[in-house]
This record gives sequence, structure tokens and C-alpha cells, in this order.
Amino acid sequence: MTQLEIAREGAISPQMEAVARREGVAPEFIGEGLTRGTMVLPANASRAQASPCAIGEGLRTKVNANIGTSSDYADVDIELEKLRVAVRCQADTIMDLSTGGDIPAIRRAILEASPLPVGTVPIYQAAVEAIARHGAIVSMGADDLFAVIEEQARDGVDFMTVHCGVTQETVDRLKNQVRVTDVVSRGGTFLIGWMLHNQRQNPLYEQYDRLLEIARSFDITLSLGDGLRPGSLADATDRAQVEELIILGELVDRAREAGVQVMVEGPGHLPLDHIAANVKLQKSLCKGAPFYVLGPLVTDVAAGYDHITGAIGGAVAAAAGADYLCYVTPSEHLSLPDPEDVRQGVIAARIAAHVADIAKGVAGAWEWDREMSRARRKLDWARQAELSLDPERARRGHSQHTASGAACSMCGDFCAMELMERYLGIPAARC
Repeated sequence: MTQLEIAREGAISPQMEAVARREGVAPEFIGEGLTRGTMVLPANASRAQASPCAIGEGLRTKVNANIGTSSDYADVDIELEKLRVAVRCQADTIMDLSTGGDIPAIRRAILEASPLPVGTVPIYQAAVEAIARHGAIVSMGADDLFAVIEEQARDGVDFMTVHCGVTQETVDRLKNQVRVTDVVSRGGTFLIGWMLHNQRQNPLYEQYDRLLEIARSFDITLSLGDGLRPGSLADATDRAQVEELIILGELVDRAREAGVQVMVEGPGHLPLDHIAANVKLQKSLCKGAPFYVLGPLVTDVAAGYDHITGAIGGAVAAAAGADYLCYVTPSEHLSLPDPEDVRQGVIAARIAAHVADIAKGVAGAWEWDREMSRARRKLDWARQAELSLDPERARRGHSQHTASGAACSMCGDFCAMELMERYLGIPAARC
């Protein structure tokens, strides 16, 4: 049985118990969210996790970290180091986006090492194998794609991005309008090329029931990918993007009817003033399904700093109701990220998630900030570091210049906290 089916029976699974403890809510709250479809709990039935998580309405905003090889760089040891960095920086999930090297072996190494839920994009492996066997992605057979999906499910993958909304109709819509950046989704591009060459419907849409059967057998959470997401502000919220979203809303209904957990992926590049409307549109069309956004990136000109543009967009999106942020690293649009890029990307996305949780009134978010303020009032540097999103960076920042007293080296003898304690006569211990 899937977590959704268990919840529908009114039962509480061990995974529901675990995430309820972490979220500070009742297990029944998790069960109710799963039943409504406003939450998902990615947990392959054949894989045990040390740190399961639930994603959705009423819960802490979650952060995903993408890792994985490319055709240029395929070192599994580096990917495992990225995984360790992401776990240490408290990402909630991992996605393996490998397209180079021994993809199954890399995935299995990540699954074995990861305490977190692990996701994949099966079309990547299927496309690489089609090139190796037949010389071209367009020579891939539908059965080849579904064989990869089942292989990854058997390996223990917890959730999968599947671009089921890229259909012949949406491709026709795309061709009839002019985009600046066309299609930037790799999975969407692979499928569009295949469809145009073979003059056939997307097999993930045409054989969606087959996909649902595999997902239900292993309790794979389907993440319905946005293959036509805008890759620039100029293309944001256009007809092709919205038409795909309408189709995804229909596929959400079919997944729920089949007992399969499902969430929906959202656009990557959006002007700041488009974000809230995009979130509301998704929540309406997809009947409250958890919304998973890449960034969004709110400007196209911040190469090298897109972890910042993504964090700005992510905070606005999550405050408006998005549930799950895919991190963006400083190397976005430039290169394969290294472990330091992963660290910066996770921390930036976690900042965005927490900012949104304060705005949404998520349990514990406001209290965390108040506790930090108390530690600052007391000049308790150890406690401030402990409460920081990046304790290592906080400790290093405080110690890099020797302070003459209890205050930091920025203020020295003129610390506002110390002066006001003296002037007001209110001891820090009372605050």
C-alpha cells in the first residue's frame, strides 16, 4: 500500500509518525494532508530512510539539493561528497540528475549513502542509453523508457520527475508562439525531440496508467515536471506554460484516483510580480497538490549569483503557498556545481524557506528567530552560532577578527546592546 492508501484507511504509518515528530504536529494531521492530496511523503516501499520528510500545506517549506554527474565530469566520489555537504547543511531531499558515467551505479551509491529521500529524472538515463545503443535519443522506444522507470523504482528511488504534460498539443502551442529561450528543460527537450521525430504522442502521457501502476507498486511519488517552464523572464506565464499546467492538473486527479502520491513542479524564471499569481494558479488547477519550484529566478542577469536570485524568488513563492524549493547554486547557467556550490545553494534556499515559514506562521519558525534575538541581546556567541542556519560560517565570522571584549569586533567598546543595558538598567538575563 502507498502512504496515500494507508492514510485513506485512517491508519498511521511509521513514516507518518516520524515526520509528525519532526514537524511538531500530530500524526493525524499528516494523515489528513495525505488523504486530501495536499501533502506527499516520498518513501519507496523497498527503501528505509533515516530522515523521511513530508511536503505540503501546513508544513515547514522543504529544500531539495540537485547533485549528479555530466557527460564532462562523472566522478562518483565527488557526487558523494556533494551529498554529504547537502546533508550537513540540512537539505530535506536529494535529486540525482546524472547524465554521465555509469548512471545506475552512481544512483545506487547515492541511494545507499543518503539518509534523505532521493529523486531522479528517468528520461535522462533512458536518453543516454538510447544514444549508446542506437546513436540517437529519438531512437528510444517507449518500452525502453518504462524499463528505466521500473529499474529506478526497484533500486529504491523515492520520487521521480516525469514530464507527462508535454503533449503534441502543447508542442503545437509552443511552435505557434515565439519564445526567447524556447525550451530549457532537458527532460522536456528530450521528449519534444522524440515526439517530433517519431510523430507520436509523449509515451508518459499516452501510457500514463502504465506509469501509475509502477508508481503505486513501489509507492513512488510522482513529481509532474514542467517541461515547458520559462527559461527567461520574457517567456514567463505564457500560453505553453499554462496549457501544460492545465494538463498536469488533470493528471493529478488521475494519480490520486489510482492511490499514487503526486506533486507538481513550477517555473524557473519569473518576474517578482508574477510569482504569487503562478502559485495561486497552480494551487487552483491542481487542487492543492504540493508545489515544487526551481527558484524561481527573478532576474536573468545574475550569473554567478543565481543562488541569491533563486532565494529571493523562493521566499516570495513559498510565502504565497509553494511547498518545496529546489535550490539554485552559484554555478547555475555556468557549470556543474562543486561541493562548495552545493553548500551555498542549500543555505540560500533554506534562508528562503525559513523566511516564508515565518510569513506563513509555520509552527516554530517565529520562535526560532526570537531565540536568536535573545542570544544576540545577551552577546551569547556560542548560542548564536548554534541557532544559525550555517553554524560553521557564523563561528568563523565571529572569530576572524579578535574582539577586545564581549562584543564583536565591529562595535568593540561601542556595542549598542552593552550601552543600552547600562542606560536602561535592564539586565540581558531578563529579556
